[in-house]
Amino acid sequence: MSKGDVLADRAVRFISALPHVEGKWAKQGKRLVLEPWQEEFIRKLFGTVDKDGLRQYRIAYLEIPRKNGKSTMAAAIGLYLLFCDREAGAQIYGAAYDSDQASIVYRIASEMVRRTSLDRRATIIDWRKRILLSGTNSFYSVVDRDAAGSYGLNPSGIIFDELHTQKKPDLWRSLTTGQGAREQPLTVVITTAGIYDTASIAWETHEYACKVRDGIVEDPTFLPVIYAADKDDDWTDEKTWRKANPNYGISVNPEYVATECARAQESPAYENTFRRLQLNQWTQQRTRWISVEKWDECEWEYDEEYLYGSKCYGGLDLGYVSDLTSFVLAFPKEDDVVFLLSYAWCPEARLRDPKNMYRDAYMSWVRDGHLRVTPGDTVDYSQVRADIIEIASKFQLIDFNVDWAFQAAQLAQELAAEGLTPIPMRMGHISFAAPMREFEERLLSQRIAHNGDPLLRWCIDNVVVKQNEMGNLKPDKGSAKAKIDPFVATVMALDRTMKHEDGTSVYSERAAAGEELITWA
Repeated sequence: MSKGDVLADRAVRFISALPHVEGKWAKQGKRLVLEPWQEEFIRKLFGTVDKDGLRQYRIAYLEIPRKNGKSTMAAAIGLYLLFCDREAGAQIYGAAYDSDQASIVYRIASEMVRRTSLDRRATIIDWRKRILLSGTNSFYSVVDRDAAGSYGLNPSGIIFDELHTQKKPDLWRSLTTGQGAREQPLTVVITTAGIYDTASIAWETHEYACKVRDGIVEDPTFLPVIYAADKDDDWTDEKTWRKANPNYGISVNPEYVATECARAQESPAYENTFRRLQLNQWTQQRTRWISVEKWDECEWEYDEEYLYGSKCYGGLDLGYVSDLTSFVLAFPKEDDVVFLLSYAWCPEARLRDPKNMYRDAYMSWVRDGHLRVTPGDTVDYSQVRADIIEIASKFQLIDFNVDWAFQAAQLAQELAAEGLTPIPMRMGHISFAAPMREFEERLLSQRIAHNGDPLLRWCIDNVVVKQNEMGNLKPDKGSAKAKIDPFVATVMALDRTMKHEDGTSVYSERAAAGEELITWA
């Protein structure tokens, strides 16, 4: 038996002796059973040696859809490097974008240690997220992007989880460049596909992995393993789901994938999320989101008078020169339907501007009362303030979100002085994630009602969404000249509705999501 075979067998035996610590198999006390694709990966990674008998691979890149057991695999490899690699002063780092993500693999690894005889050979320090190998100075420890400047690290092993979430290459560079003094260092990347960004370290590494896999680049130290649907595959076909997910029917639930696919077929934006997370396909950051036909199905016949005196919540999105200023009220009514009223303003100069390709539409909306005009070249906030006060007097306005911008504070303070309650809201992914989901769910289930406002419909049709690496959405416009401000105000109004009708606090929720709290002071 060759040395490579011995090393491969050792790795497979060690990992197969580790227990499941999550889900039904953990309850049953089951140990890990490597699927054929997993055993092949482990054997190749640890059993391929160079002419000196050292491990050949320095970087292993495993790109795979979610729910295929990648966190468990990452934890097992990290523990093998700590307990079995026989590296003096081993430093194994579990790396991720933030400590919460890095802690996922650590929690699995530390619980594996606690449930086996490895516990007698190690000291677990949870508050430091560190596992010490007793009687040595070897350890497994968690690092995140805050350690990016720590060039004094000397890793013998790196388990890099979800590389696609790294916005900057700093952490990757600081860790991998610190391995030069090690005899057989190993970096294992286990990630899902991300969003196209040619400047990101994730896309750079993905592209390199593909070139090595396809024989375009020769690099015997780099092991690329990618499970994904091809570009031309039918993403709605179960054969494609099986192709992309090697653990399909094992840890990947076919019913769950089918449900997610059905949702993706209803929502153009969720199609990208489905393709990325379930089929491991890299997707664009911006994508069309709303079917205007779905919006039209939510039209009801009602006017402002129908809602007089009703409880409502608002969203105020401020424009200045070319953008619209929009104020939308959301009225939660019977049968869990939210009714909308939309108000919009633009400067008078936009009606005369020959560069405004929508000038005729603007004038039509002004004539029909859907768009209000303020004098001059910029939006006159004094008129907006007076109009909002007049509008609010007709309803029971509880409070309203206002976009956090440099020109918003004074207007918000003036409205507050009139007895209204403006709430500052940032225009980022964290703030918009929940109300965007709420809007989509209500749209698809026809639990949102509008009165056919053509300006709001136009803006709805202009919306694309910008997605971050965590799958959170925020609205964006498909072109520089298109406008979406009334839609943004709609989502802002829904945000306030959710906070009150669900009985939660905007401040506690945004703080829990890591958003800095802001006030008008």
